[in-house]
Amino acid sequence: MNKSRFLATLLMVFCLLQLHADFTPTAYYVLDGEESSTTDMLNDAQAPLLVTFKANPENLGDEPVSYEWRFQKEGSTSTFLTRYEEETSYEFRESGTTAVSLYVSYPSSDQPELISTIRINISNSLLEMPNAFSPNGDGINDIYKAKSNYKSIVEFKAIILNRWGQKIYEWTDLNGGWDGTWHGSKVKAGVYFVIVKAKGADGRNYEIKRDVNLMRDYTEQTNQ
Repeated sequence: MNKSRFLATLLMVFCLLQLHADFTPTAYYVLDGEESSTTDMLNDAQAPLLVTFKANPENLGDEPVSYEWRFQKEGSTSTFLTRYEEETSYEFRESGTTAVSLYVSYPSSDQPELISTIRINISNSLLEMPNAFSPNGDGINDIYKAKSNYKSIVEFKAIILNRWGQKIYEWTDLNGGWDGTWHGSKVKAGVYFVIVKAKGADGRNYEIKRDVNLMRDYTEQTNQ
């Protein structure tokens, strides 16, 4: 190869490199009511979790860019999902770690180029129900609901029964609960029964059956 041809090749390579954009792959999600993002890893998150992945290209040239988001479970050698948009969303409903890698390609390139990988880790599930509540209007333990330490519950249904087996309340919102009323009227203090059927992101099935003590005249004791 003569000198002029060599210089021309170098110039072509330089121009191609200049055409390639810069990318900052980022995962956007809502955690505890606040919008958050990461370019690296989200650890111990709860399912279901909706995550939006954006390539965030900069300095795009005239050469068109193709995108591939490859979703791969930790420990697996193959992808279970591939998306081809610059921006894509996915709802995580299973526990474990998923590697989400962005590849870009150009007509002038032979194969896609790996830009970076974001790892989303979903925690194992946990669900517990209390055995008592005190709906007396003091703002403390007024609602019978799942304990606040729950994690990664993707399906939930709870039913309250009275001692005769009548259904008096039902809810499917994990953050919801029973306020101690039936048809708009306060029920009497006493023992009721809760049946919960739920499913965790790790595949665990919950079937909880237990007594619920409604203590209407109970007042939380505070230190004076």
